[in-house]
Amino acid sequence: MPVIKPISDLRNKANEISALAHESDEPIFITKNGEGDLVVMSMAQYSKIQLKLELFSKLAVAQAQRAGGDRGRSLSSVMKDIRKRIHESA
Repeated sequence: MPVIKPISDLRNKANEISALAHESDEPIFITKNGEGDLVVMSMAQYSKIQLKLELFSKLAVAQAQRAGGDRGRSLSSVMKDIRKRIHESA
Protein backbone atom coordinates (compact mmCIF):
# COMPACT_ATOMS: atom_id res chain seq x y z
CA MET A 1 0.00 0.00 0.00
CA PRO A 2 1.55 3.33 -0.98
CA VAL A 3 2.37 5.83 1.75
CA ILE A 4 0.97 9.27 0.90
CA LYS A 5 1.70 12.38 2.96
CA PRO A 6 0.96 16.10 2.46
CA ILE A 7 3.85 18.41 1.69
CA SER A 8 3.34 20.17 5.04
CA ASP A 9 4.63 16.99 6.73
CA LEU A 10 8.04 17.56 5.13
CA ARG A 11 8.31 20.80 7.06
CA ASN A 12 6.52 19.82 10.25
CA LYS A 13 7.39 16.13 10.57
CA ALA A 14 10.65 15.66 8.67
CA ASN A 15 12.08 13.21 11.21
CA GLU A 16 8.89 11.14 11.08
CA ILE A 17 9.02 11.05 7.26
CA SER A 18 12.68 10.00 7.41
CA ALA A 19 11.96 7.22 9.90
CA LEU A 20 9.01 6.02 7.83
CA ALA A 21 11.12 5.92 4.67
CA HIS A 22 13.75 3.79 6.39
CA GLU A 23 11.29 1.50 8.17
CA SER A 24 8.97 0.86 5.24
CA ASP A 25 11.75 0.60 2.63
CA GLU A 26 9.18 2.03 0.22
CA PRO A 27 8.85 5.41 -1.45
CA ILE A 28 6.63 8.00 0.22
CA PHE A 29 4.45 10.02 -2.11
CA ILE A 30 4.14 13.70 -1.20
CA THR A 31 1.10 15.68 -2.32
CA LYS A 32 0.74 19.41 -2.84
CA ASN A 33 -2.76 20.89 -3.07
CA GLY A 34 -4.14 17.34 -3.30
CA GLU A 35 -2.00 16.41 -6.33
CA GLY A 36 1.09 14.22 -6.51
CA ASP A 37 4.24 16.35 -6.31
CA LEU A 38 7.28 14.50 -4.92
CA VAL A 39 8.58 11.09 -3.98
CA VAL A 40 10.78 10.65 -0.91
CA MET A 41 12.78 7.49 -0.22
CA SER A 42 15.77 6.32 1.76
CA MET A 43 19.20 6.32 0.16
CA ALA A 44 19.27 2.52 0.48
CA GLN A 45 16.01 2.20 -1.49
CA TYR A 46 17.28 4.67 -4.09
CA SER A 47 20.49 2.64 -4.51
CA LYS A 48 18.48 -0.55 -5.02
CA ILE A 49 16.42 1.12 -7.72
CA GLN A 50 19.56 2.44 -9.45
CA LEU A 51 21.08 -1.07 -9.46
CA LYS A 52 17.89 -2.50 -10.97
CA LEU A 53 17.87 0.18 -13.68
CA GLU A 54 21.49 -0.59 -14.52
CA LEU A 55 20.69 -4.31 -14.76
CA PHE A 56 17.64 -3.66 -16.96
CA SER A 57 19.78 -1.49 -19.23
CA LYS A 58 22.37 -4.26 -19.60
CA LEU A 59 19.65 -6.82 -20.28
CA ALA A 60 18.17 -4.57 -22.98
CA VAL A 61 21.56 -4.35 -24.68
CA ALA A 62 21.96 -8.13 -24.50
CA GLN A 63 18.47 -8.66 -25.94
CA ALA A 64 19.21 -6.29 -28.79
CA GLN A 65 22.49 -8.09 -29.52
CA ARG A 66 20.71 -11.43 -29.48
CA ALA A 67 17.95 -10.13 -31.76
CA GLY A 68 20.66 -8.85 -34.11
CA GLY A 69 22.07 -12.34 -34.52
CA ASP A 70 24.92 -12.24 -31.98
CA ARG A 71 25.27 -15.77 -30.65
CA GLY A 72 27.40 -14.72 -27.68
CA ARG A 73 29.99 -16.94 -26.03
CA SER A 74 29.76 -20.45 -24.67
CA LEU A 75 29.50 -21.03 -20.93
CA SER A 76 32.82 -22.87 -20.87
CA SER A 77 34.55 -19.91 -22.54
CA VAL A 78 33.08 -17.46 -20.04
CA MET A 79 34.00 -19.66 -17.07
CA LYS A 80 37.55 -20.04 -18.37
CA ASP A 81 37.93 -16.24 -18.52
CA ILE A 82 36.45 -15.82 -15.03
CA ARG A 83 38.84 -18.39 -13.54
CA LYS A 84 41.76 -16.70 -15.31
CA ARG A 85 40.80 -13.29 -13.83
CA ILE A 86 40.41 -14.78 -10.35
CA HIS A 87 43.85 -16.39 -10.48
CA GLU A 88 45.44 -13.20 -11.86
CA SER A 89 44.02 -11.07 -9.05
CA ALA A 90 45.03 -13.48 -6.28
